[in-house]
Amino acid sequence: MRAPGFVTVGEGPLMSAGEAGDEAFLIAQKLRGVPVVKAPDRYEGGVFALNAPDSPLLDQRGKIVFILDDGFQHFHLYRDRDVALVNVGDPFGRNMLLPFGKLREPLGALERADIILVTKNEIGEDGRISRCGSLIEKLRKYNTRAPVFNAAHRPVAWRLSSGERKEVSWISGKRVFGFCGLGDPLSFKRTLTTSGAAVDGFKAYRDHYDYSEADIRKIANEAEKCGAEWIVTTEKDIIKIGSPGSEDRLVVAEVRFSAEAGFYEELFGVSKSIPREDNR
Repeated sequence: MRAPGFVTVGEGPLMSAGEAGDEAFLIAQKLRGVPVVKAPDRYEGGVFALNAPDSPLLDQRGKIVFILDDGFQHFHLYRDRDVALVNVGDPFGRNMLLPFGKLREPLGALERADIILVTKNEIGEDGRISRCGSLIEKLRKYNTRAPVFNAAHRPVAWRLSSGERKEVSWISGKRVFGFCGLGDPLSFKRTLTTSGAAVDGFKAYRDHYDYSEADIRKIANEAEKCGAEWIVTTEKDIIKIGSPGSEDRLVVAEVRFSAEAGFYEELFGVSKSIPREDNR
């Protein structure tokens, strides 16, 4: 088993994307002042984060919050809050457990959740996150006590291969070819269409896909065949691609997570409203 290690101590990535994994590497790029640890054993990872000689947490005892990705099934680990995320587009994974569906546990396990967050909702013209009442009713069959909040992913900018950032409206009316390697690729396609882009073609790869130069050439050829002006992908995917070479039509969607007001207060147990740009 591989030893725990810091992906970042809060000042940028210390590992490559291949060593850290695409999601941890992206978090390390974006979050400054926040240590990120990679560890197969979550308990050992926490102990390492607290006691490593170069740990920035050594002088912050009593002020530390550990956030675990995919920690719902770590029964041997004490948690203050269990948060279950439910994708509004495919909430119950065909009601089948892995590998036949997407569920890691039977739906009855939702009873353990202290908070339920319904993700991938749409954002209306007024900027408010939509609520799926029928889904919330179904969730209440499995958990009657946990507060249910809604969340969405919204584009905030488009980054060209030159590094130039374009405002959200820039993509409206443009003919694009989209591709991604995500667990829910159709959500990215919806992001493109709801942003006003004309999606002439789209290719979905498996989650965490490692792109080769041949893959990029094939994507470029497919985009040219369908007449797309631009090739659009996600921040998670561009990490795996690295330098796109001579492909100057490549655009990266910068997306921000937004949760309903009250979610963070409930999650962290604070009573005062926390001002933040993405809290609607």
